[in-house]
Amino acid sequence: GQVDMINRVAPKVASLLGRTKTIAVKSVPSRGHYVLVMRTNAKPFDNNDLRLALKYAIDRKALLDKVLFGHGTLGNDIPVNKFYPLFSDDIEQREYDPDKARFHFKKSGHEGSVLIDTSDVAFPGAVDACQLFQQSAAAAGITLEIKRDPGDGYWSEVWNKKPFCASYWNGRPTQDMVYSTIYTTGAAWNESAYSNPEFDRIVIEARGELDAGKRKALYRQLGMTIRDDGGTIVPMFSNFVDAIGSQVSGWTDDPSAPLMNALAPVKCWLSKA
Repeated sequence: GQVDMINRVAPKVASLLGRTKTIAVKSVPSRGHYVLVMRTNAKPFDNNDLRLALKYAIDRKALLDKVLFGHGTLGNDIPVNKFYPLFSDDIEQREYDPDKARFHFKKSGHEGSVLIDTSDVAFPGAVDACQLFQQSAAAAGITLEIKRDPGDGYWSEVWNKKPFCASYWNGRPTQDMVYSTIYTTGAAWNESAYSNPEFDRIVIEARGELDAGKRKALYRQLGMTIRDDGGTIVPMFSNFVDAIGSQVSGWTDDPSAPLMNALAPVKCWLSKA
């Protein structure tokens, strides 16, 4: 009764809130995704075999069930999904595979543990997600060491600086904006420090391609490059879990960002109970 709407409802309490007659929980499948980011210019993550080992060592289904409690969809190490026009849905789903993880880990030559930084503010359930990752990686012979950082200063001192950390993204209007903002060489928010001249070239080519079929093929190529060569693990796409009071009217689902792409305070109104 103190507020009319909130965003970022923790998935583990969403069902509890939903039992209250005066509250409606809005769980909206979205473009938003939770990520575990390896900086490709920092050791030991400058080795793609190590990056692949960690991508195969994570159990995405376990995270979806135990962290998001079903409020999301599986990720495939690609930062776009079916809510983007020209998305290619024919790409094989990457599965948890301890044998492949063990193979690539051995091939990488890395010895010892792998450290990941995380925090409660990285995304809802980020610490739990890393602990589950730790368990699934152990089955592949990979020791994942978790450092739990305080929320204060996480986005200024950890994100975009530490070699391996948890992060999150809301959606973007276009695939071009996703790849341009987060993955092209030198982009300010290129959290994985990914640099690939051919990738950069294709981003620009796709931006100017007028043939929808050719443009879709270019975006598929970009997605596959990030999936197989990039430094970002995308285990899951999150639903935007918001909650509104019973007096709020005018709600419509929007997959771009929480609270109707942040427009709920403008487009919704209060009606008498």
